[in-house]
Amino acid sequence: MKVVDYTLLKKVIQPRALNGHKGEYGRLLLIGGTYPFGGAIIMAAMAAIYSGAGLVTVATDKENIPSLHAQLPEAMAFDIRDEKLLKEQVQKADVLLIGPGLAENPLEKATLQLVINLVSERQVFIMDGGAISFFSKEVLPFPKAHTIFTPHQKEWERLSGLKLTEQTLEKSQEAVNAFPVKTIVVQKKHGTTIFQSGNRNCFQLSIGGPYQATGGMGDTLAGMIAGFTGQFKTSSLLDRVTAAVYLHSAIAEELSKKSYVVLPTEISKAIPKWMKR
Repeated sequence: MKVVDYTLLKKVIQPRALNGHKGEYGRLLLIGGTYPFGGAIIMAAMAAIYSGAGLVTVATDKENIPSLHAQLPEAMAFDIRDEKLLKEQVQKADVLLIGPGLAENPLEKATLQLVINLVSERQVFIMDGGAISFFSKEVLPFPKAHTIFTPHQKEWERLSGLKLTEQTLEKSQEAVNAFPVKTIVVQKKHGTTIFQSGNRNCFQLSIGGPYQATGGMGDTLAGMIAGFTGQFKTSSLLDRVTAAVYLHSAIAEELSKKSYVVLPTEISKAIPKWMKR
């Protein structure tokens, strides 16, 4: 086990080239926020954009789009029910995130199945929240893309078959190793741990606390992971994911010095200054 520290941020986050353009910093597709969880995908999109993602497109309930654009005019958006456009956007994306605020209904299940069938080896595919719940219960093929799961402990129980009391580092690593090579699992808990199948060394946070225990915190983390994976290609995917996880908690820890509870949107707004630092 390796404890993550600030040096990883200095390694991963690099200055942008003078001639860099938005197409080089990640084409992201975020899917979720179906009724009544519209805010989740908005927070994920906010985190991705503030993390520096070049192009962010959101597939969500049509009724959720005005709220999204009121807060994030930088994001593009379309109706999740538009299957033709969804297929087009899946194929264009470098990074796909599905699950923040994804209700467990037939439409959402069909959407996940469609996306899993379409993603390719060149893409990064992140499953969070509702997508993990579906994937744990349904008989679905494993995605062809580089896959990242971001479960909290109960979701990890469903995904791995390990009860909470059995979720030791050793047993969790064994469960991750059952996935295809280089699958990454971000197990969210006190002392969040990042595993990669086929890698003996897991990474663990020594920062973070109960001031992060509020709705939307995981959605924000998923958005940050998506934003980081679309950039910083000189670092490995594992390092990019781990850096995003560390930065999320580092910002929260600093904000907690003046606040009893830290709101996810406050973390997002602080990301650019930390990255500049």
